[in-house]
Amino acid sequence: MRNRILTTHVGSLIRPPKFVEVLRAMESDKPPSQDAYEHALKESVAEIVRQQAEAGVDVVSDGEFGKGYNWAFYVHARLTNITARKMTAEEAKDPMASPGSGRDREAFPEYYAEADKATGLASRLGNRFINTGPITYVGHKELQRDIDNLKSAAARVKVEGVFLPVVAPASAMPGGMSEYYKTEKEYLFALAEALRVEYKAIADAGLYVQIDDAFLPFMQEKLVPPMSLSQYKQWAQLRIDALNHALEGVPLEKTRYHICWGSWSGPHQFDVEMKDFIDLLLQVNVGAYSFEAANVRHEHEWKVWKNVTLPKGKKILPGVISHATNVLEHPELIADRLIRFADIVGKENVMASSDCGFAQSPFARRVHPSIMWAKLKAMAEGAKLASEHLWGKRSAA
Repeated sequence: MRNRILTTHVGSLIRPPKFVEVLRAMESDKPPSQDAYEHALKESVAEIVRQQAEAGVDVVSDGEFGKGYNWAFYVHARLTNITARKMTAEEAKDPMASPGSGRDREAFPEYYAEADKATGLASRLGNRFINTGPITYVGHKELQRDIDNLKSAAARVKVEGVFLPVVAPASAMPGGMSEYYKTEKEYLFALAEALRVEYKAIADAGLYVQIDDAFLPFMQEKLVPPMSLSQYKQWAQLRIDALNHALEGVPLEKTRYHICWGSWSGPHQFDVEMKDFIDLLLQVNVGAYSFEAANVRHEHEWKVWKNVTLPKGKKILPGVISHATNVLEHPELIADRLIRFADIVGKENVMASSDCGFAQSPFARRVHPSIMWAKLKAMAEGAKLASEHLWGKRSAA
């Protein structure tokens, strides 16, 4: 039985400079061979796993290096009959379809105009994802590569566990629509069945599977109004049901579920409050729940956990370091955050984590690489302090 709080993070890590060079070359007129790319990917995963272990991270990932450009949309290339097209003028007015909508954007248009230009998002706001036929999973080769790369890297270091992040049904096709399935439920459940292939393969390989679902809570600030909160929760419920369908047959103890509020650097004034979302969160049939708790817009919501019962055998992975600021958290602050949660749900049910991923894309980092590693080391130090407080100094080694 462990007598300390373990550490992990959400998944995406800043790519090493040499790997970024390879990724940029892949998009050029003279890309390197596929073999050269695969070799660079494997070596980069090995490097990032080693660095995580050296920083004191107990449960490590592959940094999401095998996903290509996007943490969620990587899966489109692994599914049949998924495409993108330019939105019509009518669709651009629909908050469900348009990624450029939302109350935060309406309240702070000057900020978002600058931010979209700086991040390159402005050029990608006009597309909509479309399903045109039966959805099946065809990404077995890429998935097995990612599993093999991560297992090989983890075998060279001493860690407590290994996880591979993948996408939830609600976040795989945000704002998407089907031109093939008769109903939204039929479409979402078909998508869920295809994604189950990834979930089950990762768990069967002995890894933890983390399902990322940033869009589910984020969509509330886009949909309410015109929807009411109750109507939004009905919309979200269907997607939770689809996710639980995808999780059928996947061992509960090998699963974890991550949510955030879109996680970009911005005001987030209209994020759905945790008290209005936690009932949905706890319906997801996973072994652990990962959520933002260092985010200054949501840190106060640790108190919400006083009013719910964490199901027996499940854990929480609160973010105790932020991906969104270069300010370095003090280990004592990290320890305080962990102790607060431990006092509510039990020390054995808490694992230290980050709020979200440190890399927005292979080419867009959220903090400087040196600060990312300093934050992960500070998290390990804070977890040690919290463990000494909760178990006593002698037993927290």
